[in-house]
Amino acid sequence: MASSSVIPVAPEGNLARYLQEIRKFPMLTPEEEYALAKRWKEHGDVEAAHKLVTSHLRLVAKIAMGYRGYGLPLGELISEGNVGMMQAVKRFDPDRGFRLATYAMWWIRAAIQEYILHSWSLVKMGTTAAQKKLFFNLRRLKGQMSALEEGDLKPEQVAKIARTLQVPEQDVVSMNRRLAAQDHSLNAPVRAESEGEWQDWLVDESESQEEELAEREDMSNRRQLLNEALKTLNDRERHILIERRLKDEPTTLEELSQQYGISRERVRQIEVRAFEKLQKSMKQQIAERRLSVG
Repeated sequence: MASSSVIPVAPEGNLARYLQEIRKFPMLTPEEEYALAKRWKEHGDVEAAHKLVTSHLRLVAKIAMGYRGYGLPLGELISEGNVGMMQAVKRFDPDRGFRLATYAMWWIRAAIQEYILHSWSLVKMGTTAAQKKLFFNLRRLKGQMSALEEGDLKPEQVAKIARTLQVPEQDVVSMNRRLAAQDHSLNAPVRAESEGEWQDWLVDESESQEEELAEREDMSNRRQLLNEALKTLNDRERHILIERRLKDEPTTLEELSQQYGISRERVRQIEVRAFEKLQKSMKQQIAERRLSVG
């Protein structure tokens, strides 16, 4: 974006005031959003881009709140998310048929996650895709187990998380201890000299229509892609893939090998082949959709 007027003010200083100010920007109807996006894409209308960005600042703040447990200032997370939002607007194609929020939420999360990983680089976080997945899913899984405040995880909890995320148990233990050192109470002061508490920065979740719409649309699209892709598999491939990859608690190779009367290695080979076929089908569907709207 060519003009600095498009860049929203970074939430420095009084973050509570910033959160209050961004609520003043109106949310856009689908028709308004489409018209603004066309003006930006076809004519480089900076004012149109500015309206697209500012109308989604609440979405950025909402997403950033989900990463507040990593020991970094919320204001900085929001600033990074705003950068991701601007990148999303820059690349958004309104003729694809999706709302901007659906597209932008991934740019926002990517910008925030990259910033977090960079900030944690001293402890060599996120050097592989599996470690990144563990880093950003551990707190969620601990929350499902009501284990956020328990310090070291119980062996059975470690095993379940490792199995779910397909990482070594030792990685789970190590990552949990690193993250535990960074947890903050929402009642803790923001700074030593500040009277404000972390909870004062919470975004009102009742005004998250953008994220609700984005999540709903994205989930519907992914479910449709997955269902169509599953049809390309035979019955055994489909069953093994679902049991191994699509269940909260995956069935073991041993159980499936006994069920089908084949070796565990054979089950693993079928799983890998089915997953590759699934990926190929989904990529093909996405490519066909792009051609149909292009």
